[in-house]
Amino acid sequence: MTLSVLVVDDEATVRETLVEFFETFGHTARGAATASEARAMAAEHAPDVVLLDLRLPDASGLLLLDALRADDPDVGVIVLSGFADVPTTVGAMQRGAVDVLEKPVDLDALADAVTRAGERGRLRQELAVLRARDRRTDTGADSSPPNHLPRTFEDLVSLAARNPDAPVLLQGETGTGKGYIARQIHDRSSRADAPFVEINCASLTSTFFESELFGHERGAFTDARTAKRGLLEVAGSGTVFLDEVAEMPLEVQPKLLKVIEEHTFRRLGGTTSLRSSARLIVATNEPLAAAVEAKRFRADLYYRLQVLTILLPPLRDRAEEIGALARALLPRGAVIGADAEAALAAYPWPGNIRELRNTLWRASILAEGAVIAPEHLGLVAATDRAATVPAATEPAVVSLVDAEKRAIGAALHAADGNRTRAAELLGIARSTLLEKLKRYGELG
Repeated sequence: MTLSVLVVDDEATVRETLVEFFETFGHTARGAATASEARAMAAEHAPDVVLLDLRLPDASGLLLLDALRADDPDVGVIVLSGFADVPTTVGAMQRGAVDVLEKPVDLDALADAVTRAGERGRLRQELAVLRARDRRTDTGADSSPPNHLPRTFEDLVSLAARNPDAPVLLQGETGTGKGYIARQIHDRSSRADAPFVEINCASLTSTFFESELFGHERGAFTDARTAKRGLLEVAGSGTVFLDEVAEMPLEVQPKLLKVIEEHTFRRLGGTTSLRSSARLIVATNEPLAAAVEAKRFRADLYYRLQVLTILLPPLRDRAEEIGALARALLPRGAVIGADAEAALAAYPWPGNIRELRNTLWRASILAEGAVIAPEHLGLVAATDRAATVPAATEPAVVSLVDAEKRAIGAALHAADGNRTRAAELLGIARSTLLEKLKRYGELG
């Protein structure tokens, strides 16, 4: 694990010795002689670990500890004190120090303490990512279905898990469970104990996407008041999942290619190369070859990503599995009747597993504890759909714009006008939906 270490000590010999010592481990190490210099360097470089002497010429080391923790709650601060008595140790630990070592410090013990502090910071970052995803799940934003993989995917997922260094490309329509498959591959691999982090390539502008993935240095853009670690750093030796990868900004794609080929990257606005050992899993709801042909996606990046490609078929092609999948997706305590299961099997499911899950959720509410019946599902029966087929005088093919308008209108209707939920049903970012609504004049 490569770390960024900041040594804060007014004794030049101690400071320079420790900087050189940690550089021999392959870490990035810097030194600061004063509290003001240390805080400025921490804001600029976002160290993983700070080695802090309590006696500084311009401020108390404990006050600097407070300031560093306020600026970055994940930074691991190890106090080095020539007078590490009990009150000092307790005071430092209460203020958030992860360790207190007495000078002259044993270098082996210090190296172990730095490793532990760095790992602790990574775990805190992973926990924050998991909690954020859990909050999205609680509000219905997470698209992962329960543990029910089609049998045909078991071998492919196992193959991907057994080869944890190979990039994986997941391709399938919106709602087919690409996020779930990505997580299964990670959880079954040797990387399972490391973080799994994800980013939607269509949800951010180019600058903010690059910042989210690679991190940024202080001053890299207008709002970059402090340095920030990107998801590649947070992931460590885990997995980075890039959803809707076909929408990745073109100017960022060469940097991702460099990560795959050389395992190095730079933060936005940075000059120091950082190493990445994370595995990449990417997903797309359109063929990447089409994006390459349209010159929206680099061919060389496409070829590097398709080492192992897994195609996820739409739910309408898996009609025989819908009954079992529906029972797995049912909210706790809900029961579905045979007639309702038959109605589910007859429906084409344009929104795939995501639409099925939401339909069952809504049906369980409408059933109010009773067995779910066809009328609770709110689906259009096959005969009713046939009755709505356009007359022969109408064109059999609609434009992409009209099809998109209809899909957005249907999603808004299904979500009772809630734009966030409608965006989730469509499998697009809320900002993308708002842009389309503006373009189409709110669809009337």
